[in-house]
Amino acid sequence: MNLPISDQTVVISGAARGLGAAIARAFAREGARVAINYHRSEQAANALAKEIGPAAAAFPADISNADAVMEMFDRIEATLGSPSTFIHNALADFVFNGDQRKQLADLSWSDLNAQTAVAVGGALNGIQAMQPHFAKHNGGRVITIGTNLFQNPVVPYHDYTAAKAALMALTRTAAKELGPAGVTVNMVAGGLLRTTDASAATPEFVFDLIAEQTPLGHVTTPAELADAVLFFASPWARAVTGQTLVVDGGLVCD
Repeated sequence: MNLPISDQTVVISGAARGLGAAIARAFAREGARVAINYHRSEQAANALAKEIGPAAAAFPADISNADAVMEMFDRIEATLGSPSTFIHNALADFVFNGDQRKQLADLSWSDLNAQTAVAVGGALNGIQAMQPHFAKHNGGRVITIGTNLFQNPVVPYHDYTAAKAALMALTRTAAKELGPAGVTVNMVAGGLLRTTDASAATPEFVFDLIAEQTPLGHVTTPAELADAVLFFASPWARAVTGQTLVVDGGLVCD
């Protein structure tokens, strides 16, 4: 599948706020039809759909619930057309403030499981729901959202980082299996973003410290990361799969 973005129907999980909303706006700007998935943020999702216009619509579903995801994809197809691209951005409840996160001595499996159910389970559910659409389009695109904390684990986000690492592994194994069907599967890994609802809890001095250590001299914005997601969905990335692109202004190297 080498559809231009303007001919695509794109499903974005967790798209009502923050990075997901920035990704939705980026695709809308390029002419795509945008399905805004949300779990609890109904008001924000509907407001974003209204802002974008008739090429967008909001669709509720818990991305970790396989049946709900399948039903959502049916509604998306009926409303916006057969999806060609799935972007898995949804995040389980999380606050990016190292002082508020559990250390290993207090961490439980339920903490890791809560993150993994959304990060990995949500990706699996979305990929499975995309299967008939891959066949219709003779291919497709899957883009997952990761983190640069694999390379730079400077804060005790053990549950979040472990779940995203598992998601990176699934991204790569899915790329291997789905490649013969013309499907590319890639990850865009961000660092701390300035600013989303989740990162709003980050102390200001942390943003300043990261900016000082980053070659570009500033903390990456949601809009900047969203533009990298566009690349993986575009025909320009047709020969790229199983890759993780770190978008953090050069702070770390993959």
